This record gives sequence, structure tokens and C-alpha cells, in this order.
Amino acid sequence: MVRNKLYVLMSTACTAGYIWLFLNYQRSVSASFEPGICLFKRITGIPCPSCGSTRSVLSILNGDFIGALFWNPFGIIILSTLILAPIWILYDIVLRKDSLLQVYNRTEIFMRRKWIAIPLILLVILNWIWNIYKGL
Repeated sequence: MVRNKLYVLMSTACTAGYIWLFLNYQRSVSASFEPGICLFKRITGIPCPSCGSTRSVLSILNGDFIGALFWNPFGIIILSTLILAPIWILYDIVLRKDSLLQVYNRTEIFMRRKWIAIPLILLVILNWIWNIYKGL
């Protein structure tokens, strides 16, 4: 992937994530808080593997790490990305480096290995089963 394309994509995704969290944080004050608009769940009635991620991130922001794990462990990865990606992008832009791109490319190559990809896919499937079991 090209450096600028990756950085624009990640910046856009982080901005969208911050806006989404802000809107859901504002809504969480009301008693009828039901965050998220999962198209998959609306069509099938079954939660997707990422259902509960918004509530997970909001739980972390409120200091409830156990609650965050209950809602969806992916929330930890999402929040980490939302915090680290903009800092890393700014670092690369200011110092005219491409360290994030290099890590991204190495990670992509690493994750394409079957002995890595298969367990990761299984973890996503297990998380999905857990979301269904919890009735998210």
C-alpha cells in the first residue's frame, strides 16, 4: 500500500471513530441507550463479531475494563488504534518517515501465514459465537 493512501485511510477511519464515539457517548446519558447500527444484525437478527465494540470502548473510557471485555474484547484493539494511529501518523509526517507503513506492510505479510491467519480467524469466530450466546 502507498504511504499517503494508508495514512489518509487511517486518519479518515479514526476521525469517523471519534465522531461515532462522541455521538454514542452523548446518547449514553439517556436511559434508552442502545448504541450502534449493525446492518448485519438488523437483517439477520444475529449479532456480528464486532457487535458490542462501541459499548466496549465506552466502558474502557469509563474505567470499566471487565465490562469492556464482556461487551467485546475487540474494543481494546479499537481504542488502542484510535489513540495510537493519529500520534504515529503525525510522527511520520513531522519527521518525514514511513514507520507506520513499514509496520503495516510487515504485519500484513506476517498475518498471511496460515499458522497465524487460521488461529486469528478462529478467534473471530469464537468471539462471534460468544456474542450470539450473550444475546447482544
